[in-house]
Amino acid sequence: MITVYLAGISAYYEGEDIEIRYRIYNGEDLILKESLLKDYKKPAVVGPFALLTVLKELEKYQDDEITIIVNDPALNELIRGTSTTKNAGVLKMINMAKDRLNRFKNSVKIKDISNDKVELAKWDDILKP
Repeated sequence: MITVYLAGISAYYEGEDIEIRYRIYNGEDLILKESLLKDYKKPAVVGPFALLTVLKELEKYQDDEITIIVNDPALNELIRGTSTTKNAGVLKMINMAKDRLNRFKNSVKIKDISNDKVELAKWDDILKP
């Protein structure tokens, strides 16, 4: 089973790079530890962009069961289709992410841990630089 801890960190000022941090585990074994700087994106699309980035990396693990753990309730709503956003950039990015999700043979679970203090502390500790 593959477990991914993912964070998309937006810039404070327009024009600054965003940071995407993720850690990929196979069971208890750390497979990949990555912290990427990408060109500026509006804060509303950072979550979907981070998800799209990690999904590209996970293509080689398509045959495994995958769980992506995030601290982003908005991203969770967008994936489930319960968001009421009309932002065209966000909708375009989330549709690209959903298309990429549909390519996986096994289902990919996205778990939002924003309401679980214990899981949130673990997520934060794992994603520290």
